[in-house]
Amino acid sequence: MTIVSSFLEFNKQFVEQKQYEEYLTDKYPDKKIAILTCMDTRLVELLPKALNLRNGDAKIIKNAGAILTQPFGSAMRSILIAIYEMGAQEVLVIGHTNCGMTNLDTGKMVDKFRAGGISDAVLSTLENSGIRMERFLRGFNSPEEGVAHSVKIIRNHPLIPAHVPVHGFIMDAETGALEMIIDGYENV
Repeated sequence: MTIVSSFLEFNKQFVEQKQYEEYLTDKYPDKKIAILTCMDTRLVELLPKALNLRNGDAKIIKNAGAILTQPFGSAMRSILIAIYEMGAQEVLVIGHTNCGMTNLDTGKMVDKFRAGGISDAVLSTLENSGIRMERFLRGFNSPEEGVAHSVKIIRNHPLIPAHVPVHGFIMDAETGALEMIIDGYENV
C-alpha cells in the first residue's frame, strides 16, 4: 500500500464516521490572529497545543524558517488576506529552536539540486533570469535573527495597517516554551 492510498482509505472512514464534526468552524479566525511559523514537523501539533489553539482560532501560514524572503511573496499575501479579508487583528511570527534554516548552506543545497538531476544549464538560466540562490534559499544565523527579519518586513510593509501589532517569538521545539523577542504592542 502506498502512502497516498493509505491516506485515501483512512479519509474515507473519517468522512463516513463523521469524525470531521468536531473540527467544524468557519473561515474567520476566532482569536483574530495570523501566525507565520515554520513548517517543521515538530510544530504541527506542538504549536497549537502550546498556545491553546483549536481549529478555527487562527490563520496559520507555514514556510521554511518562518522567514519572508520577499515582501510581495505568497506568505506575505496570505498575511494581508488574513488581515483584510479574514479579520485578523494581530500577527505573530513564531520561529523555533534548532531550526533547519539556521546557517543553511546555499552551496550545498545547489549541489543537492545537481545530485537530484537539475542541470547546470537550468541553474544558469535561473541566475541569468535574476533568481539569486543566496537570496532565494536565504537562511539565518539564529532563529532570533530570522524572526526579527520577518517581523521587520511585515511591520514595514506598505500594505500593513499601522494599528496591527506584529510580534516575534521563539518556541522551544521540544517543550513548546514560548519566548517573546519582539513585543508588537510597542510599535503601534
